[in-house]
Amino acid sequence: MRAAVYRSYGGPEVLELADLPEPKTHVDSVLVRVRAAALNPADLALQNGALDNAVETYFPVVPGWDIAGVVERAGLAAPQFAPGDEVIGFIRGDVQRAHGGLAELVSADVRTLVRKPRTMSFTEAAGLPLAGLTAYQAVVHSLDVQPGEALLVHGAAGGVGSLAVQVARSRGAHVIGTASPRDHDYLRELGATPVAYGEGTAGRVRGIIPGGVDVVLDTAGGGVLATAMGAARDGARVASIAEIGVTGVIPVFCRLNQSDFTALVELADTGRLSVRVGATYPLERAADAQRALAARGTSGKVVIEIV
Repeated sequence: MRAAVYRSYGGPEVLELADLPEPKTHVDSVLVRVRAAALNPADLALQNGALDNAVETYFPVVPGWDIAGVVERAGLAAPQFAPGDEVIGFIRGDVQRAHGGLAELVSADVRTLVRKPRTMSFTEAAGLPLAGLTAYQAVVHSLDVQPGEALLVHGAAGGVGSLAVQVARSRGAHVIGTASPRDHDYLRELGATPVAYGEGTAGRVRGIIPGGVDVVLDTAGGGVLATAMGAARDGARVASIAEIGVTGVIPVFCRLNQSDFTALVELADTGRLSVRVGATYPLERAADAQRALAARGTSGKVVIEIV
């Protein structure tokens, strides 16, 4: 099978197309023919060796945690799936090796898969797992956003931020989102009130919610939490996926949870959740896709389409 691999740590320049053996499947594994795989900043960090002291790595590595595809074969202990089923997966493992999503085939633990949203293409659905789970867990579990509450999302047009906006709107929250002006119309389409980020953001938010917002979610990092505090009421709940270890701020880490994963699919299939795709690349241009992700110039997910 064809796969994008790296044989040493580095940037996009170390990624290459290779022919690898078809992956083996165990009794509780599912062989998936990958139709699309989304890139995430974590892929670049791991490939650069940023977590070498924490994650065991066995080269060559096939990167990629987010997949959408079709079941080819299911193990005896995975009766919920059958050949031809369309699935999405969050296939992050404890070890880095030749089992990631940037490949024609992947053997995935049955617990990492759910059925693909019927309303989404493979390309769109591939962008849902990591960003969607992070957004859902931040809004629902970490912050417990309630109907009628005002939520400020920093980086609201990004991969996690845009999904957090939609999850919060589905729960009846009033959402204000910071984004560059080019993305303000997009946020309005999602049901959020857009504000420009940068100097004066707190005042602009207070102009909309004079008493300050009830809840804040930072998906951008870069010191925006100081602004968040100025826009929030006393006692507001604040969480971040980017600034970890800040006193009074709830850290958000994505974890695989089947109930949460299924809830995301339900939101998508009922028209309350969508994924914006910013750019697509074929597998042989995976390195170019990584460069596009690193440049941060794409509005929406960067996805590898595998034919």
